[in-house]
Amino acid sequence: MPVQLTTLENGLTVISDEMDHLKSAAVGVWVGAGSRSETADQHGISHLLEHMAFKGTTSRSARDIVEQIEAVGGEVNASTGLESTAYYARILQEDLPLAVDILGDILTESTFDAEELRREQHVILQEIGAAHDMPEDRVFDHIQEQAFPDQALGRTILGTPDMVQSFTPSAIHDYMDGHYHGPSMVLSAAGGIKHDDLVNLGREAFSKFSNTEVEAPEKARYQGGESRDIQKDLMEAQVVLGFKGKSYKNEDFYTAQILASLLGGGMSSRLFQEVREKRGLCYSVYAFHWGFADSGLFGIHAATGADDLGELMPVILGELMRACDDLTLEELNRSRAQIKAGLLMSLESPAARASQIARQRLLFGRPLGTTELVEKIEAISVENVRDMAKDLFLTTQPTMASVGPVECLMSLDEVKHRLGS
Repeated sequence: MPVQLTTLENGLTVISDEMDHLKSAAVGVWVGAGSRSETADQHGISHLLEHMAFKGTTSRSARDIVEQIEAVGGEVNASTGLESTAYYARILQEDLPLAVDILGDILTESTFDAEELRREQHVILQEIGAAHDMPEDRVFDHIQEQAFPDQALGRTILGTPDMVQSFTPSAIHDYMDGHYHGPSMVLSAAGGIKHDDLVNLGREAFSKFSNTEVEAPEKARYQGGESRDIQKDLMEAQVVLGFKGKSYKNEDFYTAQILASLLGGGMSSRLFQEVREKRGLCYSVYAFHWGFADSGLFGIHAATGADDLGELMPVILGELMRACDDLTLEELNRSRAQIKAGLLMSLESPAARASQIARQRLLFGRPLGTTELVEKIEAISVENVRDMAKDLFLTTQPTMASVGPVECLMSLDEVKHRLGS
Protein backbone atom coordinates (compact mmCIF):
# COMPACT_ATOMS: atom_id res chain seq x y z
CA MET A 1 0.00 0.00 0.00
CA PRO A 2 1.39 3.48 -0.85
CA VAL A 3 2.18 6.07 1.78
CA GLN A 4 -0.98 7.86 2.93
CA LEU A 5 -1.15 11.51 3.99
CA THR A 6 -3.85 13.57 5.70
CA THR A 7 -3.65 17.20 6.79
CA LEU A 8 -5.66 17.99 9.93
CA GLU A 9 -7.67 21.15 10.44
CA ASN A 10 -4.80 22.82 12.33
CA GLY A 11 -2.27 22.12 9.57
CA LEU A 12 -0.58 19.15 11.25
CA THR A 13 0.24 16.35 8.81
CA VAL A 14 -0.55 12.71 9.55
CA ILE A 15 1.46 10.35 7.35
CA SER A 16 1.81 6.60 7.43
CA ASP A 17 3.20 3.54 5.71
CA GLU A 18 1.10 0.48 6.50
CA MET A 19 3.14 -2.73 6.74
CA ASP A 20 0.44 -5.34 7.21
CA HIS A 21 2.88 -8.20 7.79
CA LEU A 22 4.28 -6.58 10.96
CA LYS A 23 2.98 -6.83 14.53
CA SER A 24 4.95 -3.81 15.72
CA ALA A 25 4.94 -0.14 14.81
CA ALA A 26 6.99 3.02 15.11
CA VAL A 27 5.23 6.33 15.65
CA GLY A 28 6.50 9.81 16.32
CA VAL A 29 6.12 13.53 15.93
CA TRP A 30 8.68 15.40 13.84
CA VAL A 31 8.82 19.16 14.32
CA GLY A 32 10.45 21.45 11.76
CA ALA A 33 12.40 23.28 14.46
CA GLY A 34 15.88 22.41 15.70
CA SER A 35 18.96 24.24 16.85
CA ARG A 36 18.96 26.23 13.60
CA SER A 37 15.70 27.86 14.72
CA GLU A 38 17.35 29.40 17.78
CA THR A 39 18.46 32.99 18.23
CA ALA A 40 21.86 33.64 19.82
CA ASP A 41 20.28 33.98 23.27
CA GLN A 42 18.39 30.69 22.82
CA HIS A 43 21.44 28.56 22.04
CA GLY A 44 20.70 25.05 23.29
CA ILE A 45 17.03 25.54 24.12
CA SER A 46 15.76 23.12 21.43
CA HIS A 47 17.75 20.29 22.99
CA LEU A 48 16.73 21.30 26.51
CA LEU A 49 13.06 21.31 25.46
CA GLU A 50 13.45 17.80 24.05
CA HIS A 51 14.74 16.64 27.44
CA MET A 52 12.11 18.51 29.45
CA ALA A 53 9.21 17.09 27.42
CA PHE A 54 9.65 13.81 29.33
CA LYS A 55 9.86 15.38 32.79
CA GLY A 56 6.18 15.46 33.63
CA THR A 57 2.81 16.69 32.38
CA THR A 58 -0.37 17.83 34.07
CA SER A 59 -1.52 14.20 34.27
CA ARG A 60 1.68 12.13 34.21
CA SER A 61 4.89 12.31 36.20
CA ALA A 62 8.23 11.67 34.52
CA ARG A 63 8.15 8.17 35.99
CA ASP A 64 4.59 7.57 34.79
CA ILE A 65 5.62 8.32 31.20
CA VAL A 66 8.34 5.68 31.05
CA GLU A 67 6.53 3.13 33.21
CA GLN A 68 3.38 3.21 31.08
CA ILE A 69 5.20 2.73 27.78
CA GLU A 70 7.54 0.08 29.17
CA ALA A 71 4.62 -1.76 30.80
CA VAL A 72 3.54 -2.76 27.28
CA GLY A 73 7.08 -3.58 26.15
CA GLY A 74 7.52 -0.34 24.24
CA GLU A 75 10.12 2.38 24.34
CA VAL A 76 10.00 6.15 23.93
CA ASN A 77 12.78 8.60 23.09
CA ALA A 78 13.59 11.83 21.31
CA SER A 79 16.39 13.54 19.40
CA THR A 80 17.31 17.07 18.42
CA GLY A 81 18.88 17.96 15.10
CA LEU A 82 19.91 21.13 13.33
CA GLU A 83 16.62 21.52 11.47
CA SER A 84 14.14 19.27 13.26
CA THR A 85 13.30 17.63 16.57
CA ALA A 86 11.73 14.18 16.86
CA TYR A 87 9.72 12.51 19.63
CA TYR A 88 9.02 8.85 18.91
CA ALA A 89 8.00 5.48 20.28
CA ARG A 90 8.22 1.84 19.27
CA ILE A 91 5.35 -0.40 20.35
CA LEU A 92 3.28 -3.43 19.43
CA GLN A 93 0.49 -2.55 17.03
CA GLU A 94 -2.28 -2.78 19.63
CA ASP A 95 -0.51 -0.18 21.79
CA LEU A 96 -0.54 2.60 19.17
CA PRO A 97 -3.29 4.54 21.04
CA LEU A 98 -1.16 4.63 24.20
CA ALA A 99 1.93 5.80 22.31
CA VAL A 100 0.09 8.60 20.51
CA ASP A 101 -1.59 9.66 23.75
CA ILE A 102 1.76 9.90 25.52
CA LEU A 103 3.32 11.85 22.64
CA GLY A 104 0.37 14.22 22.62
CA ASP A 105 0.55 14.62 26.37
CA ILE A 106 4.26 15.51 26.51
CA LEU A 107 3.89 17.99 23.65
CA THR A 108 0.74 19.77 24.84
CA GLU A 109 0.67 19.36 28.63
CA SER A 110 4.30 19.44 29.81
CA THR A 111 4.66 21.49 32.98
CA PHE A 112 8.40 22.26 32.72
CA ASP A 113 8.64 22.10 36.50
CA ALA A 114 11.42 24.33 37.89
CA GLU A 115 12.95 21.58 40.05
CA GLU A 116 12.92 19.11 37.15
CA LEU A 117 14.48 21.81 34.98
CA ARG A 118 17.30 22.32 37.45
CA ARG A 119 18.09 18.61 37.47
CA GLU A 120 17.93 18.31 33.69
CA GLN A 121 20.17 21.32 33.20
CA HIS A 122 22.75 19.51 35.32
CA VAL A 123 22.36 16.39 33.16
CA ILE A 124 22.95 18.42 29.99
CA LEU A 125 26.03 20.05 31.52
CA GLN A 126 27.43 16.55 31.92
CA GLU A 127 26.50 15.79 28.32
CA ILE A 128 28.35 18.91 27.17
CA GLY A 129 31.36 17.90 29.24
CA ALA A 130 31.35 14.39 27.80
CA ALA A 131 31.24 15.78 24.25
CA HIS A 132 34.13 18.12 25.05
CA ASP A 133 36.17 15.16 26.28
CA MET A 134 35.77 13.38 22.93
CA PRO A 135 38.08 14.94 20.30
CA GLU A 136 36.25 13.17 17.48
CA ASP A 137 33.06 15.02 18.53
CA ARG A 138 34.77 18.33 19.13
CA VAL A 139 36.36 18.47 15.69
CA PHE A 140 32.91 18.29 14.06
CA ASP A 141 31.68 21.14 16.26
CA HIS A 142 34.66 23.16 15.04
CA ILE A 143 34.13 22.40 11.34
CA GLN A 144 30.46 23.40 11.59
CA GLU A 145 31.38 26.65 13.32
CA GLN A 146 34.03 27.52 10.74
CA ALA A 147 31.85 26.64 7.77
CA PHE A 148 28.86 28.66 9.01
CA PRO A 149 30.23 31.29 11.43
CA ASP A 150 28.06 33.67 13.45
CA GLN A 151 24.81 31.89 12.62
CA ALA A 152 22.65 29.20 14.23
CA LEU A 153 23.72 26.57 11.68
CA GLY A 154 27.29 26.90 12.95
CA ARG A 155 26.48 26.53 16.64
CA THR A 156 26.42 23.27 18.57
CA ILE A 157 23.11 21.57 19.29
CA LEU A 158 23.90 21.13 22.98
CA GLY A 159 24.52 24.81 23.73
CA THR A 160 27.01 26.23 26.23
CA PRO A 161 26.99 25.65 30.00
CA ASP A 162 26.19 29.28 30.80
CA MET A 163 23.39 29.47 28.25
CA VAL A 164 21.79 26.17 29.27
CA GLN A 165 21.77 27.19 32.94
CA SER A 166 20.14 30.53 32.10
CA PHE A 167 16.89 29.10 30.71
CA THR A 168 13.71 29.32 32.79
CA PRO A 169 10.42 27.40 32.42
CA SER A 170 8.85 30.48 30.81
CA ALA A 171 11.68 30.70 28.25
CA ILE A 172 11.02 27.09 27.22
CA HIS A 173 7.28 27.77 26.96
CA ASP A 174 7.95 30.85 24.84
CA TYR A 175 10.26 28.97 22.47
CA MET A 176 7.75 26.16 22.09
CA ASP A 177 4.91 28.61 21.50
CA GLY A 178 6.94 30.25 18.74
CA HIS A 179 7.97 27.12 16.84
CA TYR A 180 5.59 24.24 17.59
CA HIS A 181 2.58 24.83 15.32
CA GLY A 182 0.48 22.48 13.22
CA PRO A 183 1.93 23.36 9.78
CA SER A 184 5.46 22.62 10.99
CA MET A 185 4.62 19.25 12.61
CA VAL A 186 4.22 15.73 11.25
CA LEU A 187 2.72 12.73 13.04
CA SER A 188 4.29 9.77 11.26
CA ALA A 189 3.94 6.02 11.74
CA ALA A 190 5.02 2.85 9.98
CA GLY A 191 4.42 -0.81 10.66
CA GLY A 192 1.32 -2.67 11.74
CA ILE A 193 -1.01 0.33 11.79
CA LYS A 194 -4.05 1.68 9.95
CA HIS A 195 -3.94 5.20 8.58
CA ASP A 196 -7.51 6.09 9.54
CA ASP A 197 -6.84 5.03 13.12
CA LEU A 198 -3.71 7.19 13.21
CA VAL A 199 -5.65 10.20 11.88
CA ASN A 200 -8.32 9.85 14.56
CA LEU A 201 -5.72 9.45 17.31
CA GLY A 202 -3.72 12.41 16.01
CA ARG A 203 -6.75 14.68 15.79
CA GLU A 204 -7.57 13.94 19.43
CA ALA A 205 -4.00 14.22 20.77
CA PHE A 206 -2.74 17.30 18.89
CA SER A 207 -5.78 19.52 18.39
CA LYS A 208 -4.35 22.19 20.71
CA PHE A 209 -1.68 23.25 18.22
CA SER A 210 -2.55 26.30 16.16
CA ASN A 211 -2.68 26.59 12.37
CA THR A 212 0.06 29.25 12.36
CA GLU A 213 2.91 29.24 9.88
CA VAL A 214 6.39 29.29 11.41
CA GLU A 215 8.97 31.75 10.11
CA ALA A 216 11.88 30.11 8.29
CA PRO A 217 15.34 30.40 9.89
CA GLU A 218 17.94 32.79 8.49
CA LYS A 219 19.45 31.78 5.16
CA ALA A 220 22.65 29.75 5.46
CA ARG A 221 25.89 31.55 4.61
CA TYR A 222 28.78 29.18 3.98
CA GLN A 223 32.09 30.97 4.56
CA GLY A 224 34.95 28.57 5.29
CA GLY A 225 37.90 29.02 7.60
CA GLU A 226 40.24 27.14 9.90
CA SER A 227 40.15 25.98 13.52
CA ARG A 228 43.25 24.38 15.05
CA ASP A 229 42.69 23.06 18.58
CA ILE A 230 46.18 21.95 19.66
CA GLN A 231 46.06 19.29 22.40
CA LYS A 232 49.57 17.92 22.85
CA ASP A 233 48.51 15.37 25.46
CA LEU A 234 46.39 13.44 22.95
CA MET A 235 47.85 10.53 21.03
CA GLU A 236 45.65 10.91 17.96
CA ALA A 237 44.96 13.90 15.73
CA GLN A 238 41.43 14.47 14.40
CA VAL A 239 41.21 16.35 11.10
CA VAL A 240 38.19 17.36 9.00
CA LEU A 241 38.50 19.05 5.62
CA GLY A 242 35.23 20.53 4.38
CA PHE A 243 33.66 22.20 1.35
CA LYS A 244 30.30 23.80 0.60
CA GLY A 245 27.88 20.97 -0.12
CA LYS A 246 24.46 20.73 -1.71
CA SER A 247 21.05 21.29 -0.19
CA TYR A 248 18.57 18.42 0.07
CA LYS A 249 16.52 20.33 -2.47
CA ASN A 250 19.35 20.81 -4.97
CA GLU A 251 19.10 18.67 -8.10
CA ASP A 252 22.73 17.64 -7.58
CA PHE A 253 22.25 16.42 -4.00
CA TYR A 254 22.48 12.73 -4.89
CA THR A 255 25.51 13.36 -7.11
CA ALA A 256 27.28 14.73 -4.03
CA GLN A 257 26.10 11.71 -2.03
CA ILE A 258 27.60 9.37 -4.61
CA LEU A 259 30.87 11.32 -4.63
CA ALA A 260 31.10 11.00 -0.84
CA SER A 261 30.43 7.26 -1.05
CA LEU A 262 32.92 6.78 -3.84
CA LEU A 263 35.67 8.70 -2.04
CA GLY A 264 35.17 7.44 1.47
CA GLY A 265 31.97 5.51 2.00
CA GLY A 266 33.30 2.03 2.62
CA MET A 267 36.33 -0.24 2.65
CA SER A 268 36.48 -0.29 -1.15
CA SER A 269 36.45 3.52 -1.39
CA ARG A 270 39.39 5.48 -2.75
CA LEU A 271 40.44 7.14 0.49
CA PHE A 272 40.21 3.96 2.54
CA GLN A 273 42.22 1.96 0.02
CA GLU A 274 44.89 4.61 -0.63
CA VAL A 275 45.26 6.20 2.79
CA ARG A 276 44.74 3.27 5.12
CA GLU A 277 45.23 0.02 3.22
CA LYS A 278 48.07 1.02 0.89
CA ARG A 279 49.94 3.56 3.03
CA GLY A 280 48.78 2.82 6.60
CA LEU A 281 48.59 6.52 7.38
CA CYS A 282 45.55 6.46 9.64
CA TYR A 283 43.16 4.26 11.55
CA SER A 284 40.02 5.96 10.27
CA VAL A 285 39.23 7.91 7.11
CA TYR A 286 35.87 8.54 5.44
CA ALA A 287 33.91 11.13 3.48
CA PHE A 288 30.46 12.54 4.29
CA HIS A 289 27.90 14.88 2.80
CA TRP A 290 25.36 16.66 5.01
CA GLY A 291 22.42 18.31 3.29
CA PHE A 292 20.44 21.17 4.84
CA ALA A 293 17.33 22.96 3.61
CA ASP A 294 19.35 25.59 1.73
CA SER A 295 23.00 24.54 1.90
CA GLY A 296 25.25 21.60 2.71
CA LEU A 297 28.65 20.49 3.92
CA PHE A 298 30.90 17.97 2.17
CA GLY A 299 33.82 16.70 4.19
CA ILE A 300 36.60 14.21 4.78
CA HIS A 301 37.45 13.06 8.29
CA ALA A 302 40.71 11.34 9.25
CA ALA A 303 42.17 10.25 12.58
CA THR A 304 45.91 9.65 12.71
CA GLY A 305 49.09 10.04 14.75
CA ALA A 306 51.03 13.30 14.74
CA ASP A 307 53.95 11.73 12.87
CA ASP A 308 51.77 10.88 9.88
CA LEU A 309 50.08 14.27 9.48
CA GLY A 310 52.76 15.60 7.15
CA GLU A 311 52.13 12.83 4.62
CA LEU A 312 48.41 12.34 5.24
CA MET A 313 47.03 15.64 3.97
CA PRO A 314 48.93 15.68 0.65
CA VAL A 315 47.69 12.15 -0.07
CA ILE A 316 44.07 13.12 0.70
CA LEU A 317 44.32 16.24 -1.45
CA GLY A 318 45.83 14.18 -4.24
CA GLU A 319 42.85 11.83 -4.14
CA LEU A 320 40.45 14.75 -4.30
CA MET A 321 42.25 16.12 -7.36
CA ARG A 322 42.28 12.72 -9.05
CA ALA A 323 38.54 12.39 -8.51
CA CYS A 324 38.04 15.33 -10.85
CA ASP A 325 39.49 13.38 -13.78
CA ASP A 326 39.61 9.61 -13.47
CA LEU A 327 36.51 8.33 -11.69
CA THR A 328 35.32 5.14 -13.34
CA LEU A 329 31.96 3.62 -14.20
CA GLU A 330 32.80 0.63 -12.01
CA GLU A 331 33.25 2.92 -8.99
CA LEU A 332 30.06 4.80 -9.79
CA ASN A 333 28.06 1.57 -10.03
CA ARG A 334 29.44 0.35 -6.72
CA SER A 335 28.53 3.60 -4.96
CA ARG A 336 25.13 3.65 -6.64
CA ALA A 337 24.46 0.15 -5.36
CA GLN A 338 25.38 1.13 -1.81
CA ILE A 339 23.02 4.11 -1.77
CA LYS A 340 20.16 2.18 -3.38
CA ALA A 341 20.62 -0.66 -0.91
CA GLY A 342 20.42 1.79 1.97
CA LEU A 343 17.20 3.26 0.62
CA LEU A 344 15.58 -0.11 0.05
CA MET A 345 16.72 -1.58 3.37
CA SER A 346 15.14 1.35 5.19
CA LEU A 347 11.77 0.16 3.88
CA GLU A 348 12.10 -2.91 6.10
CA SER A 349 12.47 -0.93 9.35
CA PRO A 350 9.33 0.75 10.75
CA ALA A 351 11.42 3.22 12.75
CA ALA A 352 13.59 4.19 9.78
CA ARG A 353 10.58 4.41 7.50
CA ALA A 354 8.53 6.59 9.87
CA SER A 355 11.48 8.96 10.19
CA GLN A 356 12.14 8.99 6.45
CA ILE A 357 8.62 9.91 5.33
CA ALA A 358 8.23 12.50 8.11
CA ARG A 359 11.45 14.25 7.14
CA GLN A 360 10.52 14.15 3.46
CA ARG A 361 7.21 15.82 4.29
CA LEU A 362 9.01 18.57 6.23
CA LEU A 363 11.64 19.10 3.54
CA PHE A 364 9.75 18.61 0.30
CA GLY A 365 6.10 18.91 1.29
CA ARG A 366 5.43 15.31 0.25
CA PRO A 367 6.84 11.79 0.65
CA LEU A 368 9.20 10.80 -2.15
CA GLY A 369 8.55 7.48 -3.85
CA THR A 370 11.33 4.91 -3.77
CA THR A 371 11.11 4.51 -7.55
CA GLU A 372 11.55 8.28 -7.93
CA LEU A 373 14.68 8.27 -5.76
CA VAL A 374 16.18 5.24 -7.50
CA GLU A 375 15.62 6.88 -10.89
CA LYS A 376 17.46 10.00 -9.71
CA ILE A 377 20.42 7.87 -8.64
CA GLU A 378 20.41 5.79 -11.82
CA ALA A 379 20.44 8.93 -13.98
CA ILE A 380 23.79 10.14 -12.55
CA SER A 381 26.71 9.68 -14.94
CA VAL A 382 30.47 9.49 -14.46
CA GLU A 383 30.76 12.98 -15.95
CA ASN A 384 28.21 14.28 -13.44
CA VAL A 385 30.31 13.00 -10.53
CA ARG A 386 33.56 14.33 -12.01
CA ASP A 387 31.96 17.73 -12.51
CA MET A 388 30.72 17.64 -8.92
CA ALA A 389 34.26 16.95 -7.70
CA LYS A 390 35.57 19.92 -9.70
CA ASP A 391 32.77 22.13 -8.40
CA LEU A 392 33.41 21.22 -4.75
CA PHE A 393 37.18 20.90 -4.59
CA LEU A 394 38.45 23.40 -7.15
CA THR A 395 36.05 26.33 -6.88
CA THR A 396 34.68 26.54 -3.31
CA GLN A 397 36.43 27.87 -0.26
CA PRO A 398 37.70 24.96 1.87
CA THR A 399 37.19 24.69 5.61
CA MET A 400 39.47 22.83 8.00
CA ALA A 401 39.24 21.84 11.66
CA SER A 402 41.65 19.80 13.73
CA VAL A 403 42.00 18.66 17.33
CA GLY A 404 45.00 17.00 18.98
CA PRO A 405 48.75 17.10 18.31
CA VAL A 406 48.27 19.01 15.06
CA GLU A 407 51.22 21.42 15.09
CA CYS A 408 52.59 19.83 11.88
CA LEU A 409 49.31 19.92 9.97
CA MET A 410 49.51 22.01 6.80
CA SER A 411 47.74 25.35 6.91
CA LEU A 412 44.48 26.16 5.19
CA ASP A 413 46.36 28.51 2.85
CA GLU A 414 48.55 25.61 1.72
CA VAL A 415 45.45 23.45 1.20
CA LYS A 416 44.00 26.21 -1.00
CA HIS A 417 47.23 26.47 -2.94
CA ARG A 418 47.39 22.74 -3.62
CA LEU A 419 43.75 22.70 -4.75
CA GLY A 420 44.14 25.86 -6.78
CA SER A 421 41.15 27.46 -5.07
